[in-house]
Amino acid sequence: MLTTTDTVTLTGPLDPAALRRAAGPLTVTVDAAARARLDRGRRLFCTLRDGHDGDGERQIYGATTGFGALVGYAGRADEADQCDNTLAHLGAGQGPDLPRDIVRAALLVRARSLAQGLSGVSTDVVERLADMFATTFTPAVPRYGSVGASGDLIPLAYATQALRGRGHAYVDGRRMPAADALTATGLRPLALDGRDALALVNGTSVTTAALALAHATVRTALRTLTELTCLLADLLGCDPGFLDAGLLTAYGHPGAADTGARMRALLAGTAPSGTRPLQEPYSIRCSPQLLGAAEDALRYVDTVVAADLAGVSDNPLFLPESGPDGAGEARAVHGGNFFGQPAAFAADLLASVTAQLGNLAERQLDLLVDPARNGGLPPMLAIEPGIQHGMQGVQLATTAFVAEIRRNATPAAMQSLPTNLHNQDVVPFGTQGALRAHDMAELLHLLCGSLALGLRQAVHVGARRPTAPRCGDILDTLIAAIDPVDPDRPLDEDVRTAARLLATRATP
Repeated sequence: MLTTTDTVTLTGPLDPAALRRAAGPLTVTVDAAARARLDRGRRLFCTLRDGHDGDGERQIYGATTGFGALVGYAGRADEADQCDNTLAHLGAGQGPDLPRDIVRAALLVRARSLAQGLSGVSTDVVERLADMFATTFTPAVPRYGSVGASGDLIPLAYATQALRGRGHAYVDGRRMPAADALTATGLRPLALDGRDALALVNGTSVTTAALALAHATVRTALRTLTELTCLLADLLGCDPGFLDAGLLTAYGHPGAADTGARMRALLAGTAPSGTRPLQEPYSIRCSPQLLGAAEDALRYVDTVVAADLAGVSDNPLFLPESGPDGAGEARAVHGGNFFGQPAAFAADLLASVTAQLGNLAERQLDLLVDPARNGGLPPMLAIEPGIQHGMQGVQLATTAFVAEIRRNATPAAMQSLPTNLHNQDVVPFGTQGALRAHDMAELLHLLCGSLALGLRQAVHVGARRPTAPRCGDILDTLIAAIDPVDPDRPLDEDVRTAARLLATRATP
């Protein structure tokens, strides 16, 4: 079994960094406080399930009943059968497997939610989930099937079935039958009752994980684009007056003011060439307003991700005695804490931010390769235009990336469709929004790498070296890792290298 020194404890809220680390082997601990909560919650569930109300046997959704629109019918009497009753009908997903980092992050989110002790699951379920993270075991989960309303039922059902040894899973990146994957990693198949099974699927953990990972990538891209915009302005010899502190304070938006301050620090020491026009194109002159608006929007997404990672997503919840003297009645509460509307709204906003940041990167690269606007550098930054083609292929690819981002930027949260005999008569579609945001964020990452490669090439074909020391450091990082395009060569790996380098610099 593979292990790692990274440790996550399931007592407090998660952070996005923990979700990123979950892509590889990770030590996840169920500490004494979590065990105490789990044991208390399990006892409460059993007491409430086995008790009676004034009209006869107490009904608890999913433990004594059918599911969804069939809640009015009795479930199966045997606990193991009720587990199968929960999971079998949800095996209806389609499409390619989800990225493995999303699946593992989703299961970490699920484990943390369950560990709060309000779901009535057995301690063994959470401990066995924690054991999985010390290995490379990853359930194979199809992409399509969740509406993000009763939790991510279908994708989490596939994940749960894999942990039971059914379906398929990955080990060290290799897809195989889940039973073989469990054997290869030394894990035992999960044994579940109906409550355990329902709790594993009845939360928006896939949505939360995809949103958190996408958000982290876009945040990094925002910091990268802030750096690259300053490097572009310095290489071209722009006057930094568009970053004037008084100007941006008058604008009235905190993100713009904060972004302007970061850009002034990056450009400290720059010497304008005196050959640029009075007013730069918007892709330079309006960059603090655009990047600042992105910062303000991402701060809102910060709050949604933090709340989702700290909250409990499930139905029903089993709440212990409450009140100032602890005298309130313990109860099973049926409600809608599996409804992913906050994440759906946040994912749509993140998609909009990603699209505009992608537009900015593509437009800045277009400016850089155009001799009419780049201060007289050769077209496409080619050493011998026509004999060589410099950045021409990369620019074509960036156009395709932006088109793909725009095509996927249609809001998902407004697409509600009734389903499940109108039991789910409104749904948020946050899963689609979050997965789409994750795809778009990866393309934005490549757009950053494409622009960075163009800036590195610009100096090779005649642009001045940066006059601001911090911009010079950025350029030197690129020069040390990437050769100039001379002669032409495939640049796909160079784009990825540049993107990775700058993402590492920009990650706190």
